[in-house]
Amino acid sequence: MLDAAEVNLDSPESLADPTGYFAAAREHGDVQWSAHHRAWLVLSHAGVEAGFRDTSALSSDKTGSFQRAAQGRSEAFQRVAELLSGWMNFRDPPAHTRLREPVRSAFTPRAISGLAREVQAIVDGALDALDTSGADLSHDFARPIPALVIGALLGVSPQDRHRFYNWSHDLGQLVFSLNPSGSPEGPVSAAASEFIAFFGDLIERERATPTGSPLSGLVAAAGDLNPIELIGACTLLLFGGHETTTTLLVNALGILLTQPETAAWLRAHPGAMDTAVEEFMRVQGPARSLPRKVTVDHERGGQQLHRGQNAYLCIAAANHDPAVFTDPAGLELERAPNPHLGFGWGLHYCLGASLARLEAGIALRTLLERFPNMQALGEVPPPRASAMGYGRRPLRVRLA
Repeated sequence: MLDAAEVNLDSPESLADPTGYFAAAREHGDVQWSAHHRAWLVLSHAGVEAGFRDTSALSSDKTGSFQRAAQGRSEAFQRVAELLSGWMNFRDPPAHTRLREPVRSAFTPRAISGLAREVQAIVDGALDALDTSGADLSHDFARPIPALVIGALLGVSPQDRHRFYNWSHDLGQLVFSLNPSGSPEGPVSAAASEFIAFFGDLIERERATPTGSPLSGLVAAAGDLNPIELIGACTLLLFGGHETTTTLLVNALGILLTQPETAAWLRAHPGAMDTAVEEFMRVQGPARSLPRKVTVDHERGGQQLHRGQNAYLCIAAANHDPAVFTDPAGLELERAPNPHLGFGWGLHYCLGASLARLEAGIALRTLLERFPNMQALGEVPPPRASAMGYGRRPLRVRLA
């Protein structure tokens, strides 16, 4: 039995066998203290879902951490903290509500459904550019598609969309850090400065001459958002729509390359792609856990949590909970229902979920159709995971 204090979300075991690993961990209870993370871990589906809802006792506000990280640093780095204060997922109500409402205008069902044709064109273009003798699907396929799509959503010209790659990666060194104070100042500050300048110009263009893009709706609905909050909302859409969907695609492709029988089944059953995407989200969705700060002393899962302590809502554990999922270790591409928590829950449900589903479905279906004899070149590297998410990895293939 796994000792409670040894539970480690970074461990290879938790990645290789999440069902077995978290089942052993839950033998100590659904909520327990991890000495490794110096935090409470919420490990059950019911507990994680409840944690998403309980914004009064578990705070997602990270503005204080970013501000502390900026103390004593350059003015440029202090602007980074200011920029991230406009990210609704780092705020609690009522600030979260105020920041979320304008963003909803960019993700209406009409706006997303209208992107299907453009997503297909972007996917086709990415596939046309691949070197069939040896391509890296991570870098050459999964990476560019989401950035190009979110650029289209925001009305960014195609020649400018490729500029987002490095900006998102560099800013991610702070966003995904469990220790913001240790983030490198130069790349993070430079990325934030590029974002601020770029989207500042884009917003002014929309105000002067609205294009009718979803960005137009965001700018029109901005209400009392100040300029840096509005720019922050744009960078959140770009960052969230790029990094997370790229990770979803990379992990799904990794599964298909290591399980060619699964890829063959999907080729023969293209109508199952929607449920397959949901299952990929459950098994290896982009977020492994989300951090929270305990704001009031309270009891949770039989444990006493105290104000100021850290907690992790362990999505990877919740998505492999046998209390909710039959055969959670198995990959069932037609699993229904599939109440995974990969897109969050309630107030913090991902606004870009519909877009991620659309992109992943079109990208995976088109790749499998066009290259029925796709093969991995060498061993497929296993996912590299941290407590919060996944790192990038090459996926070298021969396409035919």
